[in-house]
Amino acid sequence: MEDTKKKKLLLLGGLRYLLPVIEAAHGENVEVITCDYLPDNIAHKYSDKFLNVSVLDKEAVLAAARDNSIDGIMSFAVDPGVITAAYVAENMGLPFQGSYEAVRILQNKDLFREFLTRNGFKVPVAKGYDNVEQALADRHLFNWPVIVKPVDSAGSKGVRRVDGPGMLEDAIREALDESHNGRFIIEDFLEKDGNSSDTECFSVNGELVFCSFSDQRFDTAAVNPYTPSAYSWPSTMPQWAQAELRSEIQRLIRLLGLKTGIYNVETRLCKNGKPYIMELSPRGGGNRLAEMLRYASGNDLIRNAVRGALGMQIATLSDPVYDGHLAEVILHADESGVFESLEISEPEKSYVVETDLWVKPGDRVEGFKGANNAIGTLVVRFPDIDTLEVAMSSIKDWCKVCVR
Repeated sequence: MEDTKKKKLLLLGGLRYLLPVIEAAHGENVEVITCDYLPDNIAHKYSDKFLNVSVLDKEAVLAAARDNSIDGIMSFAVDPGVITAAYVAENMGLPFQGSYEAVRILQNKDLFREFLTRNGFKVPVAKGYDNVEQALADRHLFNWPVIVKPVDSAGSKGVRRVDGPGMLEDAIREALDESHNGRFIIEDFLEKDGNSSDTECFSVNGELVFCSFSDQRFDTAAVNPYTPSAYSWPSTMPQWAQAELRSEIQRLIRLLGLKTGIYNVETRLCKNGKPYIMELSPRGGGNRLAEMLRYASGNDLIRNAVRGALGMQIATLSDPVYDGHLAEVILHADESGVFESLEISEPEKSYVVETDLWVKPGDRVEGFKGANNAIGTLVVRFPDIDTLEVAMSSIKDWCKVCVR
């Protein structure tokens, strides 16, 4: 009888990044239903029920949600499902951090750039297209180099820098291969000053109560050099830029009427002296970012995200105070092949807090083209900022993914 009173949470997707969400929900005595079209995805083994429905099919997910009388819905770390989650929540009157229209703006890169421009935010020259010929005809609008990317994909899939008009068409076609809705965006390439930031924020009733910044790092030798390969906290971005960005994130939340929940936010300070909000998505990020912030600051964003999705009381959150210097390394292979081993040298090995390896010797691995090609993570805590910076600038010298 007691189980019938449990709240039901529908999680869209089945990736391993949902495992801590499932654990947090179970800790709140919540029944978890996972949903996608891939029955073998790892999260389905830990949920209480699996629904074989594509997260892109809004009507099918809505029908399944109604059939299962859910109390809340999330698309944590699953970017393609966020619009569907907002649609289901709005149609069922469930808690969600934004309206369907607000979420649609946030999740569509060209709509987001248009919204930022209309409301006086700093934004690069950008334009969205669904027509290759029109984009090629607009070459004169942009300040080269540019970035070409799908308007609706995550994990840096289909993203390419283009230094001149001659390579633009190839980049557009690559972006379209990764797009769900057949649209892509071209925008001026903003050269960053220092490291960009990709990390989590949290609002309660429209007030930004937790705002973090990270140092996001890249493997320039990777198949896709725009796929993040490491993160560290606290950020080395100047405090004035962090303060301005926090204020602008709060302004964006208010303008869109956002409420309670977690956000994955990408920002950067550029060499033109201006800080920019690049992305703000109403979901937890991939790459275990919310877990890293629990290590780094003690704030449990995942449990609070679960509670927010169910309309439950949120625990007290405040801007992070960091416990030392924490880094996360996204383990990946330089090239496709068969995984042999992971080798970590001293002294960095002594700083490793956690090794989360997702493959075993003999498994096939792919080159690092997108976040889905990661094979695990390292959590590393360094004694000081200098030691962290030396280690982060030489990851391949002490952390080797051996492939044959």
